[in-house]
Amino acid sequence: MEELWEGIVSIGKRILKGGNITYEETIKLGKAEGSDIILLCSFANKIREKFNGNHVDLCSVINAKSGNCSEDCAFCAQSAYHNTNVKNYSILNEDKIVEMAIEREKAGAMHCDIATSGLGYTGEEEDFRIILSAFKRMKKSTNLKLCACLGTLNKKSTDALKDVGVERYNHNLETARSYYSNVVSTHGYDERIQTIKNVKSSGMEVCSGMIIGMGESMEQRIEHGFLLKKLEVDAVPVNILNPILGTKMENQSRLSPMEIVKSFAILRFILPDKNIRYAGGREENLGNLQCLGFISGLNGMLIGNYLTTGGQEVAKDIKMMDDLNLEYS
Repeated sequence: MEELWEGIVSIGKRILKGGNITYEETIKLGKAEGSDIILLCSFANKIREKFNGNHVDLCSVINAKSGNCSEDCAFCAQSAYHNTNVKNYSILNEDKIVEMAIEREKAGAMHCDIATSGLGYTGEEEDFRIILSAFKRMKKSTNLKLCACLGTLNKKSTDALKDVGVERYNHNLETARSYYSNVVSTHGYDERIQTIKNVKSSGMEVCSGMIIGMGESMEQRIEHGFLLKKLEVDAVPVNILNPILGTKMENQSRLSPMEIVKSFAILRFILPDKNIRYAGGREENLGNLQCLGFISGLNGMLIGNYLTTGGQEVAKDIKMMDDLNLEYS
């Protein structure tokens, strides 16, 4: 009977030669423990180097509208269903948004994402018009790659974003379909998938990932990874749950650092040529071990502050990449 480490080696070699991993094989790799996790991460890193080079893609986010969200996402501090100390404010004016974008570029970001709380837009809202105007000005005032994270959108809205220069749209499915009912009840899974299809139809890149550590199993993370492969998304942000006091998940146990990096490596085996990136929660869950993400297959990172929590100093992120001999922009 083949040892697990032998399976990691044979599958890793196959992927490096342009092959794929099956769902059944991935489930087996998900059982890796101890030194087998290190071997798994090593091959994931080699796969990242083979298909994505040595470059780390840096992005940042502007929380342009915060709190009072109508949706009941169990992890989210911005939900009106939760009692948290998150700041609530309506849409920022476009001058402020553009000013913040310029600051993000100076800090080292290549991408800048305007994000807003709420279910989404139909294209007729005043808030949406402000966002479109801000993007037009950002296109003229910066060299940033423009991204948006505005919730559920129809085709009219995705076309409008494309027309003002938005290149990538972030719309996380959050978790596997089989676990989704444990996370949110106020909007459906297929509704979110339709937004991804609208984004692709409009000609923008799709950034869609997950939150790990919400109580889902490794098998469900793998299920989600294969769906993202089927949907042919371009970038996969991986958030690690940071339990926020006042949310439904405030008492959720944290994943161990080795379980986290194993999850990163598994995703790299499933999605060898995609941009798999750190999103929120790395500081609280990995601390001084954040560098392990980049030697387990990651090639992107959100820098600066997140939507409702602070992030690590950008200078520390830059030093971490320098120490790992990684290129970045």
